[in-house]
Amino acid sequence: MSAGGSLVGAALKGALLADGILVESGVPGLYQRSEVFESVVRGVESAARSAARYVGGFEPLRFLPPIMPRETFVKTGYLRSFPDLIGSVETFEGGDAEHAALLRTADAGGDWTQALSPSEVTLCSAACHSLYPHLAGTLGAGGRYLELQGFCFRHEPSPDPVRMQSFRMHELVHVGTPSSAVAHRDAWLERGLRTLRDLGLPVEPVVANDPFFGRAGRMLAANQRATELKYEIVCAVTSTEKPTAIASANYHEDHFGSPFGILAEDGSPAHSACFGFGLERVALALFAVHGLHPGGWPAEVRDRLRP
Repeated sequence: MSAGGSLVGAALKGALLADGILVESGVPGLYQRSEVFESVVRGVESAARSAARYVGGFEPLRFLPPIMPRETFVKTGYLRSFPDLIGSVETFEGGDAEHAALLRTADAGGDWTQALSPSEVTLCSAACHSLYPHLAGTLGAGGRYLELQGFCFRHEPSPDPVRMQSFRMHELVHVGTPSSAVAHRDAWLERGLRTLRDLGLPVEPVVANDPFFGRAGRMLAANQRATELKYEIVCAVTSTEKPTAIASANYHEDHFGSPFGILAEDGSPAHSACFGFGLERVALALFAVHGLHPGGWPAEVRDRLRP
């Protein structure tokens, strides 16, 4: 811990806002980020890339856009499991008369969004979702290993700064056989723990589940936990009672291989796994544990955050 002291708990948000490291927008979970905050995010990205380079074998880093084709989004199954989290992009397609009506509605304080129509794109809910259509076909021996980064959107407005509606994930993805996917998930769970502990963060792994929607979702969540498909790496950031997931390791089975026509070398649907660093959440954990001034953080932490 730095001389600035720990800010774990409710004091963190107030301190970040008071120092201008984050700036509230008026919408819960949406913040402007200062250069100080972004410099730490870039450092976390650098640490994640260094971990991937140390292992080797990943295809060059891809930066994926924050929007994706609607058709691809539907095929991921996200709409079925998490309808409450999605973001659909709508646009205006009318003419002059419709525009005038829209303005009259807006000026009167009405719901002008009724004049909009769904576009051909949605916001990305997970960085890797845009990847899978481009992997269709039969994989070569050993499958593929891909490093990627992208913005994600999830509609879960909250006053807690760790629950940003717009955030970035840095992911290490493998697509191959069931055994190679599980091996990738397990190996990166250990590497991710080591990477985050090297940054001075007191993290632990826990079996977890995704926030599936509704009554059927509760059954899916229970099965996900029972089969240990998902692990999270948690750290006390804004709560000591409920530590925050700042990274996760997931085995998808053939959830993406089947709908996107990705085949293992033997012709069976490919299985996939990913490990993801939540860049903003890791940055917030660093501020919580080491204080608000990165220049005063432990030298070994600062060294690992350098490009």
